[in-house]
Amino acid sequence: MILDLDIGNTLSKWRLKDSASSEIRSRGAVWTREEWRPGADIPDLDIVDTVRISSVARRSVLAQTEQLLKDRVRAVHVARSSREALGVTNGYVEPERLGVDRWMGALAGYQLAGGSCTVDCGSAITIDFVLPGGRHLGGYILPGLRLMKESLKLGTRNVAIDPDSEADELLAPGRRTVEAVNHGIYMAAVSAVNRIYSEVCDREGVALPMLVTGGDARVVSRGIRVPHAIWPDMVYAGLEACFPLTAAERAGRMAGAPVPPKPVALEKIRAGLAFSMLL
Repeated sequence: MILDLDIGNTLSKWRLKDSASSEIRSRGAVWTREEWRPGADIPDLDIVDTVRISSVARRSVLAQTEQLLKDRVRAVHVARSSREALGVTNGYVEPERLGVDRWMGALAGYQLAGGSCTVDCGSAITIDFVLPGGRHLGGYILPGLRLMKESLKLGTRNVAIDPDSEADELLAPGRRTVEAVNHGIYMAAVSAVNRIYSEVCDREGVALPMLVTGGDARVVSRGIRVPHAIWPDMVYAGLEACFPLTAAERAGRMAGAPVPPKPVALEKIRAGLAFSMLL
């Protein structure tokens, strides 16, 4: 079995993948912590042969995790942000400082679509662009929905946005404080994603497919005005591409990969951007 770990600052996700069939056997998530407990936090390591890790947590968390795993499994692969990988050139001045989860997403998006805008809706919302030739432009980081709510300190942070809410409802003025907060932060998030996408596509002269992942992907996607696909396993797919272990992975098939969305014409993106600037 293969254990894939996506360790975030707040939440750590894992999945167990069959080495022979490439099927996902189970998955879960726990709060990120210094000490891991096999069987409680992560699956029983007795059935795991290889582990792949993407981590943006503190160095001590990664070091402790690596030590635990190296004592129990045959091989541990840790993803690192690099200057170049899989045909993609990192756009950061200091490539190693790019969050590895963003790097995994950028690599996965490029393998799937040959150039993309990847949006990760987690504790922070990150937006990265890779052009069809493989040049990563860099990206944007803004507070996620929960961080924006907590920053207001109005005692409403524990009232989550209903992921089944329609975008039109979430964009309407709130009639209670909790609604005003939820609708305000939602408007800020989706407006930023929509505007950033249009601005970058306009500047670079290319319409890119958009791929969305992260815990709040489902609700944020309802307000995105361009064609896009939700890809929950996008970071895992980057691990698969960097460290292919199964026959399917070596053939380039990434688990859970969506059909790349066909972007609207660049002329339509530019027309919408020009109209918004007139308002």
